Amino acid sequence: MATILHLAFPDQWEAAKQAGSYRWSTRGKSLDDGATFIHAARPEQVGMVANFVYDDVEEPLCLLVIDTERLVSALCDEDLDAIGISFPHIYGPLNLDAVVDVRPYLRGADGRWPEVLDHSLRS
Repeated sequence: MATILHLAFPDQWEAAKQAGSYRWSTRGKSLDDGATFIHAARPEQVGMVANFVYDDVEEPLCLLVIDTERLVSALCDEDLDAIGISFPHIYGPLNLDAVVDVRPYLRGADGRWPEVLDHSLRS
């Protein structure tokens, strides 16, 4: 099973379960607000993304573990910012059955968002 991850606020994930799909692209942006895709990351990219996008967030986040083979919407691996690093992007809503696990994501003792070291998440 190939997996990717998406950082989410727990309340947005709970709302998605009630709505039937997840539509948040990234912090403060959703498909309903004109975003064209949902940002995702590979496990080794999560800490970098979290410390950039969620640097001032104190509340816990959650990691949506997504089975790429279950996705209904298109998945593209892209370097849209031309930084030499490609990221997975989901072009459309995230179907709930593609989310195979939801894990709490907490800041480390040093105050930074940690890297994901769980080897079971690496594909």
